[in-house]
Amino acid sequence: MHTTNAPQDYLSFTLDGQEYGLECAKVQELKLLKSLERFAADGEIIGGVALSHGVILPVVDMRAASSVRAGAASPDPDVIILRLQSGLVGMVVEGVTGIVQVCPSAVQPLAAGLDAGYLIGMARVKGRRVVLIDIDNLMSLSPRRPLRVA
Repeated sequence: MHTTNAPQDYLSFTLDGQEYGLECAKVQELKLLKSLERFAADGEIIGGVALSHGVILPVVDMRAASSVRAGAASPDPDVIILRLQSGLVGMVVEGVTGIVQVCPSAVQPLAAGLDAGYLIGMARVKGRRVVLIDIDNLMSLSPRRPLRVA
């Protein structure tokens, strides 16, 4: 997170009833899953790719990483196309809820002892609780268990 106290824009999305936010600067575009041409849709996460605007990119189904069964929540889930340090990645979520502005001073640290370098903290935005994530750190983790591709 930046050290200034100026509000920062986060794209918010839901997974398993919880709202999360990631820096808008990391988002290239939003798509519906059905609009992507998918390959290896029944494989593991490492082998799953999709085609968007002529670019082949890996697709991570975050619904499978949470307790939500892939495909259970929405027939046309949202895909956030991210521009990360490692390249372009598609991330499937239950739904995008909008853009929220968060001042760094309003971010509360998460519970002590929670060792997750990809979690920035939690912010209250208009009565909503939004967990802020460092998407580069999250996407650089090796999965502990196989995840399904969108």
